[in-house]
Amino acid sequence: MQSARHGARAPCLPRYSVSTLRTALSTSLPYTPSSAQRTAISCRAITEVGESTSSTVPTSISISPDAVEILATPTWEEESTPFPINPVREPTPNVLELWQTADAVCFDVDCTIVKNDGLDLLAEFMGAGEQVEALTKQAMDGTMHLDTALEECLRILDCTPDDIKAFLKAHPPESRINEGVVQLVSSLKARGIEVYLISAEFREIISPIAKYLQIPSKNVIANRMNWQWDDETGEPTKLVGFDMSLPTSRNNGKPEAIAKLRQTFPYNTIVMVGDGVTDLEAVHEVDGADLFIGYGGNVQRRKVMQEADWFVIHFDELIKALKRRKVAMIGAGAMACAAMHVLSQNIESDDPAHLFDAQVKLWLHDSEFEGRLLSETVDETKENPKYMPGVYLGKGVVTETNLLECVRDADILVFCVPHQFIHGMCKKLIGKVKDDAIAISLTKGMRVRAEGPQLVSQMVKKMLGIDCSVLMGANIANEIGEEQLTEAVIGYYNRDNAKVFQKLFDREYFNITLIPDAPGAEMCGTLKNVVAIGAGLVDGLGYGSNSKAAIMRQGLAEMKRFSKALYPTIRDETILESCGVADLIATCYGGRNRRCAEKWAQLQVEGNPKTFTEIESELLGGQKLQGTLTTNEVYEIIEMRGWELEYPLFTTVYRIINDKIPALMIMNYKEAARVKLGPEPHSIAIALKKRRNPLPTVDV
Repeated sequence: MQSARHGARAPCLPRYSVSTLRTALSTSLPYTPSSAQRTAISCRAITEVGESTSSTVPTSISISPDAVEILATPTWEEESTPFPINPVREPTPNVLELWQTADAVCFDVDCTIVKNDGLDLLAEFMGAGEQVEALTKQAMDGTMHLDTALEECLRILDCTPDDIKAFLKAHPPESRINEGVVQLVSSLKARGIEVYLISAEFREIISPIAKYLQIPSKNVIANRMNWQWDDETGEPTKLVGFDMSLPTSRNNGKPEAIAKLRQTFPYNTIVMVGDGVTDLEAVHEVDGADLFIGYGGNVQRRKVMQEADWFVIHFDELIKALKRRKVAMIGAGAMACAAMHVLSQNIESDDPAHLFDAQVKLWLHDSEFEGRLLSETVDETKENPKYMPGVYLGKGVVTETNLLECVRDADILVFCVPHQFIHGMCKKLIGKVKDDAIAISLTKGMRVRAEGPQLVSQMVKKMLGIDCSVLMGANIANEIGEEQLTEAVIGYYNRDNAKVFQKLFDREYFNITLIPDAPGAEMCGTLKNVVAIGAGLVDGLGYGSNSKAAIMRQGLAEMKRFSKALYPTIRDETILESCGVADLIATCYGGRNRRCAEKWAQLQVEGNPKTFTEIESELLGGQKLQGTLTTNEVYEIIEMRGWELEYPLFTTVYRIINDKIPALMIMNYKEAARVKLGPEPHSIAIALKKRRNPLPTVDV
């Protein structure tokens, strides 16, 4: 990527003292500036100066109405100087791209991170303020070599370690740091951007600043004071200069420091932010920074304003220009709505790093509900009355019934639809998603193929070419909507992406744990639905807790063995996470699969049998039952590999729901798995038509 260097600026206005320009400006404004607004103006506010005959006060100043900005804190260099025209106050597309794709951002400290010059402040504390301030100004203007100025400043100060400690106590970091700095640094770090402090200031003065901003000491590149040490006490006693071997001790030291960073780390883009000429030098060397952003929130220097690729007054300008990830939720069922409730809260109120775009697109398969289109109701009320009534989805939710439009420009795809629809969706999305997009699946299930099973995360990665994590856990949707305490894991292939998803979903009531085992988490989330069908059969047949516990224990054991048989690298401890035993418990007591299986078994006993499709329609209000379809898919693998006796519970559940053996045989699942079945369905007490349970598909 090219750096943002540019050609010459526009010519300057005639010479006037700063005080003269301020006076003239105040007479041309439609209001009187307050004392708090007494300082400098944005340069591009002035478009024309009319000269007076006395040459002391301009007769007029033409001001662009959209450009007037009276600033509350910065000061101009107090000298007669050409008044610069139109510094770059809005970034060009190239500059904005460099800022948004930076690998590292380097900040000057004095008058950038903090409101003042640390050495000047120390000098004022020591009673030598005016002398040191004059030297500092010459160094920042480029009229004195930096090393000369620093050496002379230290000679004047002649401070002791106790003086430094007293100074730091009198001027703690929180009293010095500029508004917006903490949020900007936090926002950069949240995006994985490395933050450095590169300063001609001394580490002894700025180390507390770095600590306050949670910037590691290894990322502080600054000068060091040299001390004379007492032989008796082993303590430093007298200041004897500074380490002149460090790059920040001399002119052009900052580009040298940045060049060393490039040699050490594979950074493609480095940005320098600062207020002084020594900061501007960072882009003057080939191996230096790619972009220089001038900061004028405290001091506005003419040369910096003229030559900066982008000149800002407030750090909010940089925060607002950071890239925000656009989220697309694919699905609008109960779990999708619960997830929307969670992530919208994080985006709207708890996103200090501004990681995510405020608008979230929600794809839904539109239908009529209570006399109007469901999409219209969701857009108007920000609730989904069909699948999650009374749960707020967030003010930024916008429905989209066209799948391709929903994912267009999305940086994050959240899949939360029944697993049988994922493959068809991915076929439609091939070549339609951003190359650098990332995905997470909340879908529980797998696709069975002749060459073997395929998990949803694997399907998304293979078909769309993007990383896909999974979110699995004991997650009953309506309880999440009610903000009851809930846990989940994010199983990942890429930890950095998982951290982004954790920021998107983690709440005080929705606790997220990261585990490096996406297949393990996904297999647990898939197989527990088979066990839940078995638990529901026990409930429907009227048996108690002992029987149900036995089914759950056997189910957990088969989940672990089956998962590791297909994916040997799955971790043993994954089964103990929320995606494993916790999800199994929650599903076997409160899930839709247990509920539907219970009803199915009750109707069998009563002699009024119904199909699972009929029960799904009656009990789930349009939601899809996953357990029966998953059971059939799991058994397809078992049958192909001759594993019936190794997984007796899975085999028995399959045979029961497909009318091959009576429901009562769930109580003797080991024997049921050994039963030799003929080509025709097994005779059962209640004569039923042979049926499987292929759920309907949908063209998305």
